[in-house]
Amino acid sequence: MPSPEARVLLGEIVGVHGVQGQVRIRTHTGDPLDVAAYGPLTAEPGGRALDLKDVRGVKGGVVVARVPGVADREAAAALKGLRLYVARSVLPAPEEEEFYHADLEGLRAELAGGGVLGQVRRVVNFGAGDMLEIQREGGSALVPFTRAVVPTVDLAGGRVVVDPPAGLLADEPEDEAP
Repeated sequence: MPSPEARVLLGEIVGVHGVQGQVRIRTHTGDPLDVAAYGPLTAEPGGRALDLKDVRGVKGGVVVARVPGVADREAAAALKGLRLYVARSVLPAPEEEEFYHADLEGLRAELAGGGVLGQVRRVVNFGAGDMLEIQREGGSALVPFTRAVVPTVDLAGGRVVVDPPAGLLADEPEDEAP
């Protein structure tokens, strides 16, 4: 099984579809159908290898698939919550200005004006675009992952530079209106 550093999360089983053992998978791939394009996936927790079959899209980044050996709704329901990973080595290199979420997680987050903001805990998307969850002392903050707010991603240096607009961070004073 690949180490956590050598694998990428491609999707998560979020439910069942029908009564014949199909599962619903929320994907983290550009094309949702690509969740099965890289060969068998490693399911966590547990480390079970899953080779998805008959993958078809439904909507909203969700696909329906069959898992060999899973033939009924109850068996499919038992898979709910599994995270599906693939070895990083089987994925294509990202294009310029593109990043795998796994590449960003763990990077040091520095402020454009100097100082350390925290560490990138994860990348989330609630429908309006990717956001970086920055783990800070005493909590976390979400910042939009846009060029304006995150002007620098330095993978080799292990850091991102964050230039938050006024008021984005809770402990940052907002400009007072006259």
